[in-house]
This record gives sequence, structure tokens and C-alpha cells, in this order.
Amino acid sequence: MEKHSQTLVNYIITAAFLLHCLFSCRARTVLPRSAGRKGTWKLLLNNTGVVGVHMVLTQWNTVILFDRRGSGPSGYQLRHRFNGTRCKGTRDDLSDSTCYAHSVEYSISNNSVRHLNLMSDTFSSSGSILSDGRIVQSGGFGDASRRIHYFRPCKSGDKCDWSVDKKHLSENRWYASSQILPADDRIIVVGGQGSFTYEFVPKMSTNEKAFHLSFLQQTNEGNEGGNNLYPIVHLSSDGNLFIFANRDSILFNYKQNKVVKKFPRIPGLGSRSYPSTGSSVILPLHHKDGFHKVEVMICGGATTGANAAARQGNFLTGLSSCGRMVISGNKNQWKMENMPGPRLMHDMVLLPTGHVLIINGAERGCAGWNNAASPAVEPYLYNPKKTLGKRFTVLKSTKIARMYHSSAILVPDGSVLVAGSNPNNQYIYKNVSHPTELRLQAFIPDYMGREYSHQRPHNVSIDTNGKEGVAYGNEFLVRFLLGSNPSKYLAFSAFAPPFTTHSLSMNQRLLRLRCKMILSDAKGWWNATVEAPPSANVAPTGFYLLSVVNDGIPSISDWVKFIQAS
Repeated sequence: MEKHSQTLVNYIITAAFLLHCLFSCRARTVLPRSAGRKGTWKLLLNNTGVVGVHMVLTQWNTVILFDRRGSGPSGYQLRHRFNGTRCKGTRDDLSDSTCYAHSVEYSISNNSVRHLNLMSDTFSSSGSILSDGRIVQSGGFGDASRRIHYFRPCKSGDKCDWSVDKKHLSENRWYASSQILPADDRIIVVGGQGSFTYEFVPKMSTNEKAFHLSFLQQTNEGNEGGNNLYPIVHLSSDGNLFIFANRDSILFNYKQNKVVKKFPRIPGLGSRSYPSTGSSVILPLHHKDGFHKVEVMICGGATTGANAAARQGNFLTGLSSCGRMVISGNKNQWKMENMPGPRLMHDMVLLPTGHVLIINGAERGCAGWNNAASPAVEPYLYNPKKTLGKRFTVLKSTKIARMYHSSAILVPDGSVLVAGSNPNNQYIYKNVSHPTELRLQAFIPDYMGREYSHQRPHNVSIDTNGKEGVAYGNEFLVRFLLGSNPSKYLAFSAFAPPFTTHSLSMNQRLLRLRCKMILSDAKGWWNATVEAPPSANVAPTGFYLLSVVNDGIPSISDWVKFIQAS
């Protein structure tokens, strides 16, 4: 009888515990303790050798940085040219750009770089990451304007390198944007200087050319450098594309070459597109509404006439405003708010918490060679769930100006790598307002502090049941170690790493996945059953960083691949 009673008690305790665990899967995207959080900065390398104009994170936890061959000698001198001939250190060799690297691979674990062979002048180009992790880089300047480069990542220390596709783009693509599409491992490349068109890589048919998009012509300001270059492109969860240029935007069906919807013009004067250069994100997509609600946020940019004024040495104050608009459904209106200060040429990075980090850039002027002043050294943290007027927090400032040609990307430990800045036409280190910057930093959000170690999930691993990845809509197991019971605010974030350049994080997106069950294992180990996104429209096929966020404190991320069912 006594044994039977004890068994019943154990059963009740276990049942109550399981109910608690199931409740723990209810996610909340806000970070409860944001007041007073400032973050820290860490210098990683004094010299990456190459300005980080473009940056991409790979699934091997390496970061590809590249600039352009046309910038002359970089900060990374080579012993041999890529054709095998020796660089002897003569006066001619010291001025020969082929004796210098223009792309490097940075190893996060080793905190070191190795040079890569970049065959063309990929300056101001675009790119995406394919489902197998390959980087596809499109366009650039001069000899690269119609070229396509590929980079297949490999384990740090292996000899992977850039290659050139035998097929070319149909039109010149300088300052164009790229977006991975839901089907067939295909990307769309939109716009570029003098190109009011879009095209696909690879082509859908043998004789396919570029397709005209009148929206790009309508938004062009010829006397202001275009103000519609590097158009903002986001994939909506209905499979259509949100395209924003200058101050206007459309929802575009690329399969039918048809504008589905014209959105209202974003309020206020000035422009948000290059060279005025604001930045944008899709706010986190959430399983609670079936990933149907899609909301875009665009911040900063340059005031009217900034480009012409900058050429005369007059740097006009940039825009402080941000606009948010739900692009799904029928009620599409911009809701405006102000950042703590003016900003342009900045980066907007989605954090695992669902917050947005606004970092880098300047307060006055516009993009272009020496066209800006007053570095924006204080990052902003934006909490989209707070009430209007309380969403921004000013974070700890950096001592390094990150002006034109700087970039920032999220890495697996939850920090943000910050590189680049070169407002000069060549690599110039002194006697200029803002020298060429080769130092690599990490901005470390406060959630990484040791004081939160007991709340932080550790040793995250993903079980795909021996398969290459997780098919859409299927369940997978996430295992992690936690020193205490999970909070009721437990979330599972999947982050698509972007191709970042010129304030655009192409293809960046964050999803809150459904946790269906979580059970305690032993000695602090937990097993969570998580559901993959429902379709490639929501999450294009490929590698994602999966983070477990416990009460606003994210784990180190592990990689998961979402795939089509076989």
C-alpha cells in the first residue's frame, strides 16, 4: 500500500512537471530586462588585410570578406600573384594590385585570416547563399559587372576559393540587389546603375534575358545619383517580393512579371536608397500567426539634396525616422517613429532575441567617396514589442568610425562582427578625415554577460534523425543543457545569415519556430521537439542558425538545414 501511494505521488509530481515544461514552450520575443543594457566592444584583429565592404557568414563558422581589385594595393601583400609569378617587392610590384589580396576568409575559432583569389572587380556587388551553402556573388564594377562568382565554403584551413561562372549576367549589375527565391535554388538580381531590370541566376530558359521593371525607372533621380540603387528586396511569406526604392515600394510577382500591389509612399522628405542609403529588415516572422504577418522596417537615409550638397563639401543632416509597415493583408500603412539620432550608411542586424541592432554609419551627408561626416558611433537597440517611444536603447559607443564601406553580421555566439570603412578611393591610412579601416571588432550584447550564464542554454545540438536536413513542416529534436528549469519565456529562433554590403543584409530573416514539447532528461539536459517552417516561401531552403532563447538570453547557435521533402 505504501509503495502504491508513493508511486501515485511520483506520478502526480511528474505530470505537474510535464505541464510546466509544456508551458515553457510558450515563446515571447521581448527581452524582459532591457533598461541599462549597453553592450561591450572587443577588438579581434588589428589588420584583416582587406576592407570588409562585403561580408558573409558560412555554415563552417568562417566569414568571407572582400573589397575590390580596383582599389589598388590592399593591406595584405602576397608573395606570389595568383598566376604563380613572384611578387619581388620592387617598386612596380608594390603598386601592382595583383600582388595583394582583395578577399580573405576569417576563421572565427582561430581568429585569423587567409587570402582568397578574387578574379574580378566585385566592388559594390550583390549576393545570396544557396541551399548547399555556396555563396553566389553577382555583378560589380568594370570587368565584374556581368560576372557571377561562386564560393563553396569548407572547413577552416581547407583550400576552398572563389570560382567564376562561365555564364554571364544579361546586363551590367553595379549596385544591384539579390534575393534567394523559394524554388529551384535560383536567385533574382534586381536593378543596378543604369539597369531598370531584373534577371535570374540561373536562367529559367536558355534564351532568357533581363526583364524590364518600370518601377525602377520611375524611382530614379538622375541628378542625385539615382537614389534607387541597391533597392531593398525582401521575400514575403506569400512568395511575392517586397521591393523598395527611393521612397516607394511594391509587392511584386516575379513569376508573372506583375506588380501585385503598390504601397503608400513612406512619409517625409529625403530618400532611403543608395546613395542616400538607409537600411531595412523584415521583423521576425512568427509561428503563432502561421508566419502570415510580414512587417518591414526601414530606418534612416539622407535628406533631400544631400548628394549634390556633399559634392560641394556640405554634409546635410541625415534622417532620424523609421517606418514600419505590415505588407501582408489589406491594411498597409507606414507607422513612423524616430531613432535617437540621424543615421545613414548603417546596418540593421536581427538578433536571436528578436531585437534589431542598428550599428555603423554616419549622421550627415550621403554615401560615396568622402561624402559623409560625423560618424555614428553609438549603436541603437530596437525592441519591436515595446510601446512607441520606448523601443530604442542607446548602447555603448565605439572608438572606431565605421563610415562608407563598413558592414556588420551576426555570428553563432550571438555577437556581431563589425568590419570595414573606407571612404577613400584607395587604401589610405593618414592625412584624411576618415582613414581606411582594417580592424575587426565584435560588438557583444549584454545578453552574453557571465552574469546570465545560469539562464543561458548551453551545448545546443540538433538531431535530424540522420538526414541531411529537416523537411518543411517536420519535427526535429533540439537538445540543450540548462542549470535551472526553462523560463516560461522560452523561444527557438532560426536565423538566415545574409550577404551584407552597403547597409543591405540581403536575405536576412529570423523565424520564431513552434516548440511542441519539452522534456527533462537528466542532470540539466532538456529535449525540445520543434517544428520546421511550413514552406520555402517562409524560409528558403538552406542553412539557418538555430538559437534557444531562455528568458531573453540566447544560446550559442547550432546549424540546421531546412529542405524540401524528398
